[in-house]
Amino acid sequence: MSGVTDLSFRLISREFGAKLCFFEMLDSKSILYKRPKSFTMLKTTKQDSPIAAQLLGNDPLLMLDAAEKVLNTVKKISFLDINSACPARKVIRKGAGAALLKEPEKIGAIIKKLSSNLKVPITIKLRTGFYKKCVEECVKTAKIAQENGASKIFIHGRTMSQGYSGEIDYESIKAVKNALKIPVFASGNIFSPQMAKQMIDETNCDGILAARGALGNPWIFCKEPTMPSLAEKIKTLKKHLSYIEKYSELAKPHKIGFMGKVMMWYLKGIPCATRAREEICKAKSYQELLNLLQNIIDSQD
Repeated sequence: MSGVTDLSFRLISREFGAKLCFFEMLDSKSILYKRPKSFTMLKTTKQDSPIAAQLLGNDPLLMLDAAEKVLNTVKKISFLDINSACPARKVIRKGAGAALLKEPEKIGAIIKKLSSNLKVPITIKLRTGFYKKCVEECVKTAKIAQENGASKIFIHGRTMSQGYSGEIDYESIKAVKNALKIPVFASGNIFSPQMAKQMIDETNCDGILAARGALGNPWIFCKEPTMPSLAEKIKTLKKHLSYIEKYSELAKPHKIGFMGKVMMWYLKGIPCATRAREEICKAKSYQELLNLLQNIIDSQD
């Protein structure tokens, strides 16, 4: 969810019932090199709690240094998660993210280094395999994480090579849950309450993560999710855009572009979606985007 779970996204999600949110994924080297964007991603408010940070890297010492800087910047982090699940090519080339699945012992070393030197709990996010499914290897990796101090496991039910397509591997998640003493949370294809229930029923996991299913759909976090009307969607979208306008530190052209992306999440599937997308791409200001939304509302009368 890099480039997605900014402060505006988290605030909207919390208003609809999200119990915990993550900062955008942080690259250890970017933190150590003090790249401004990385610290901008740590922007938060009192309402943005509880919150966890997710760290990317493959060197235990460097990751510890980066983790300490993150914790010194944000005092209220509930736990620190090690990302061993990101399938992005640029991440894999660095030997980070899901590439760590090929080196379970390194995963153990990273967790041990951080858990023995930091006061916050250390967790890890995994996938069910690298190239292909292997229940035994998945369980082995999860056990190594537990033995080295992980306080909980997050597991996406696909391999690295699957990316975000294909069937969810409930079998591996269930095997990990049965083999561990620490909590196991699952993710993958959580696009509706029915899919969330299936994940819990199939794996007996302790909880679930919603990611892509929350794009333009914060209603997924409601205790009793309903299908929002177009008017409700636009009302929530306007509030989401107001948070971007208030909190985002992006330069104006990039901020408007980001607002446009968020609008397309919410407006996907509406009758005039194609035309709206064209108009969004032409917009040069926040007010133009709001005017476009008003035009959509007026056209429904």
